[in-house]
Amino acid sequence: MTTAPTLPRWSLAVPPLALLILVLAYGRDLGTVLIVLVCLGLGGAVTAAVHHAEIVAHRVGEPFGTLILAIAVTVIEVALIVTLMASGGEKASSLARDTVFAAIMITTNGIVGIALLVGALRHRVQEFRAHASGGALAVITALVTLSLVLPTFTESTSGPTFSGAQLAFAGVASLVLYGVFVFVQTVRHRDYFLPKDNASDDEHAAAPANRTALLSLGLLLVCLVAVVGLAKTVSPTLESAVESLGAPVSFVGVLIALLVLLPETVAAVRASLRNRLQVSLNLALGSALASIGLTIPAIAVASIWLTGPLTLGLGAKELVLLVLTVLVSTLTLVTGRATLLQGTVHLTVFSAFLFLAVTP
Repeated sequence: MTTAPTLPRWSLAVPPLALLILVLAYGRDLGTVLIVLVCLGLGGAVTAAVHHAEIVAHRVGEPFGTLILAIAVTVIEVALIVTLMASGGEKASSLARDTVFAAIMITTNGIVGIALLVGALRHRVQEFRAHASGGALAVITALVTLSLVLPTFTESTSGPTFSGAQLAFAGVASLVLYGVFVFVQTVRHRDYFLPKDNASDDEHAAAPANRTALLSLGLLLVCLVAVVGLAKTVSPTLESAVESLGAPVSFVGVLIALLVLLPETVAAVRASLRNRLQVSLNLALGSALASIGLTIPAIAVASIWLTGPLTLGLGAKELVLLVLTVLVSTLTLVTGRATLLQGTVHLTVFSAFLFLAVTP
């Protein structure tokens, strides 16, 4: 009889330690010692988050595991965005747009690209379900167009903004589309989002007990709070470093998004190395969907009490990158097979996004 797995001691100790580091460092000027502690806490929290996400995923099965990780990260990130926007300031007007766009570029090009690349280096050719990933891309395209492209061209208000009614429509449409996608992914056509070769070592191993899975779920949430909080804590140091390099301050938002999305990135790479590319795509595209589908409704509600303009429309450079991303992603996902070439193309587009973020 196979014994159900238990949690290793390090995975129990790291989340509360990371949270303790967050409490000690939050709101303070970071000296050398605190910076080192914050970086160690951030790395430990990311590693523990991926471990606990895999425990939960093994217990509930795919695609619920990847969905839980994507939604948990996004909910905490949305709470951070709304909190920062409520603090006011000129920079806050475009915070939601910059964060969501950065998340889309990171997930659809960065995470997808590195997952395709490492998977191809180990397995040469990997297969996935084109109808599942293609459907996710269609929803992403619709959401980002309705939420971030249309404000640039609407005429009811001046600048790349929505009127109150337009913002309400975008929020409701985002929530409906995301809700329908989650229903299709988890209920109506769940089998579409399972790996094509569903047999793996994970499936043959004994599933964790309910108590273990619930403990991992709680520790996962603690880890994600620590990741987002520590990323925010280190942002002033990042901002100083970015300014010393002569890069625009908006690049700090990209760096924070990279840090916040580290758990998904590590989990996607590990899944690809195990020849489970569909899990990697579920993570990447699911994170992009959650970022738009939850952020836009949240700021639509928050706009009731937030003051000042809310800039949502993308600029010309961002629109070009978005169109290129949709075209490349379509050509990648329509085949159902991935090689080294597709991974290199996506990472090249991602590199262009990072380069232009530093030198606009």
